[in-house]
Amino acid sequence: MSEPRWLDATEQRDWRAYVDGSVRLTEIMDRDLKSKHGLSVSEYEILVRLSEAPEHRLRMAELAANASQSRSRLSHTCSRLESKGLVMRDTCPGDKRGVFAILTPEGYAALERAARDHVETVRAYFIDVIDPADLAAIGRAFTAVMKRIHG
Repeated sequence: MSEPRWLDATEQRDWRAYVDGSVRLTEIMDRDLKSKHGLSVSEYEILVRLSEAPEHRLRMAELAANASQSRSRLSHTCSRLESKGLVMRDTCPGDKRGVFAILTPEGYAALERAARDHVETVRAYFIDVIDPADLAAIGRAFTAVMKRIHG
């Protein structure tokens, strides 16, 4: 077994800054969305993905992949959104096993309300504190990360 390629001090510093910063930022976004709109970050992300989809509907499998959730976690999250009247599920025509998640008009309205506050949180704790050149570098970096992950 070969020796791992350990991080040097600079790499370790930057990696820890990413991990700590992303965890704290997600906590802040989750707290704000829950306190102001009764939505978790994962619920909000599902509403966003559905709002961007044609006819505001996606197959559950595609939604799970796009929203970075396991199928079982997505099913539980969609159940919560259904109980709030924000999402409904329907069978896929011609595929008895397939299920669509559909954004309801109430869900779209809730998303519009939440997005106004959410963008302020994103700006205050991310966009406005990062130099534009660094923000562009972050975008390039995570595009490369996603390419590696998805092959």
